[in-house]
Amino acid sequence: MLFANVSLTPSTSDLPGSAALQHIADGLASWALIGSLVALLLGAALWAVGSHTQNMHHSAQGRRAVLTSLVAAVVIGAAPTLINFFFNAGLSVK
Repeated sequence: MLFANVSLTPSTSDLPGSAALQHIADGLASWALIGSLVALLLGAALWAVGSHTQNMHHSAQGRRAVLTSLVAAVVIGAAPTLINFFFNAGLSVK
């Protein structure tokens, strides 16, 4: 049995609403970065207060919040590159 050869070429102009979908993705990325910033500020404040009051539990939670928000910002920034990398890696499978 022979299978037909198919190809895939993503295009943001082939379907109606693609521009709107791109704007939605950009807006969601903006909200996610703002959320990361707020988490970073709250985590830094919790870390500082915990350290100054000798509360190691709050200090550790603050450090974890700071590191998590920084990693989230890196992932948000790298998301398009990661998606494109893995998509192109998938295209190279023969």
